[in-house]
Amino acid sequence: MAYSLNMSVVSVPKPTTTQTYSSNSTTKSITNFSSTLSSSSNISRVSLSSDLNRRSSVSVLRNKSSSSAVSIMAAAKSKPEPLRIMISGAPASGKGTQCELITKKYGLVHIAAGDLLRAEVAAGSENGKRAKECMEKGQLVPDEIVVMMVKERLFRPDSQENGWLLDGYPRSLSQAMALEDFGIRPDLFILLDVPEEILVERVVGRRLDPVTGKIYHLKYAPPETDEIAARLTQRFDDTEEKVKLRLGTHHQNVEAVLAAYEDITIKVKGDGPKEEVFAKIDSALSELEQKRISPVSTNV
Repeated sequence: MAYSLNMSVVSVPKPTTTQTYSSNSTTKSITNFSSTLSSSSNISRVSLSSDLNRRSSVSVLRNKSSSSAVSIMAAAKSKPEPLRIMISGAPASGKGTQCELITKKYGLVHIAAGDLLRAEVAAGSENGKRAKECMEKGQLVPDEIVVMMVKERLFRPDSQENGWLLDGYPRSLSQAMALEDFGIRPDLFILLDVPEEILVERVVGRRLDPVTGKIYHLKYAPPETDEIAARLTQRFDDTEEKVKLRLGTHHQNVEAVLAAYEDITIKVKGDGPKEEVFAKIDSALSELEQKRISPVSTNV
């Protein structure tokens, strides 16, 4: 008995034609054909599964890469803001020495209003010309001129990037308020506190070497040779009478300034060795710096 089997399967490479088989051959052929289809289907499923796994892996890698990029960007953006510090102290309180130590360790830009004023006058800038006119007439330089000089220096790129240390300014409440109007406010206001009798002794004993510009003190930092000692001079206002007048003015002004920065002020006793004084300042600055560092995810 013969069977006629006519099949056309798209997935089979060669189209089948009508063929005649015996009963046993037909059964065997159909079985083989089904096995081929099943095998083909399994290959397709494995291929599809492999493709899905590959796509899933690519997606995970992309997401991970994106997450890493976000973490890196977050780390860059979370760089702590640089320190903004003001320091004040009476004449001979050791402010200059402490400013050197602070800038050396923390890399802050040291800004002194007096230095700015002299530089502007020497450069012949508009503010410098106005300031020079006032000084030649024996008048105080108006606050608005000095404030503008300070403001412009604080907004320069190096000050903004590295942070700043404003030395001996502001000296009055009006100057502090003027800086506030420009959005300028320190993170910390340091006041060097030294007893008046020690300040008077420090000032009266100061001497200047007109050749080198170096400052000596007859008691605390005497000159190295007799030759240097012979040429030392004393500033006209480094007398006990005049220094007491300057100290009185300083105390009045600093009390007003402290009212503006009361919540961010630290008083540091400045009558000890410079290393001990700096250790106290360093501790406050380090603590402030640590508080500004926020934890950042660095997972890659």
